[in-house]
Amino acid sequence: MPRILIIGGHGKVAQRLEPILAERGDTVTAVIRNRDHEADVAATGATPLVADIESFDTEQLTNLVSGNDAVVWSAGAGGGDVARTWAVDRDAAIRSIDAAVAAGVKRYVMVSYFGAGPDHGVPEDDSFYAYAEAKAEADAHLRESGLDWTIVAPSALTLDEPTGRITVGGSGEQSVPRGDVAEVVAAVLAEPATIGRMIEFSGGDTPVADAIAAG
Repeated sequence: MPRILIIGGHGKVAQRLEPILAERGDTVTAVIRNRDHEADVAATGATPLVADIESFDTEQLTNLVSGNDAVVWSAGAGGGDVARTWAVDRDAAIRSIDAAVAAGVKRYVMVSYFGAGPDHGVPEDDSFYAYAEAKAEADAHLRESGLDWTIVAPSALTLDEPTGRITVGGSGEQSVPRGDVAEVVAAVLAEPATIGRMIEFSGGDTPVADAIAAG
């Protein structure tokens, strides 16, 4: 039974991912900031763990991730506050990567977004700029970490019912249900062939397992 640590465990993608992993027999720990969310997370089959990743240093994060087989980063500041975007989406993410290295947790899956990278093209006066830059830096750090990484990069997220089908690649101008993003994360955790890949995808017609294997 793989031990999976999900950082950002009360997020909309994470709460769809947790029952998928739990039902297939993985041991799932979900890191959350707010103790009031413990019951929500426990209901998914995951074990809630209250910790403020924004304030944790690398040593504390190393202790947090130790003993797991994989880390999934599904946390985010949620936009709006630029300083917190840098603090969570870049700085805390980078510390968590360094922590995984220090703890010997080789497998790391980053939830990013379609088009993320240094050539994201978002102008500095755009409210999305800080997030785009933060994700570009965190993703780059992950690529250079020596970990067995996968970057999951969905297009615009919706709350539509998941279909279990996606399209890898394309323009990124489409959308995808959050439930299907969770299916992709679960699938890449179980598929070593996805290591070292950034998988950009939208909703589509190909079953998730086939789509990620073909990429």
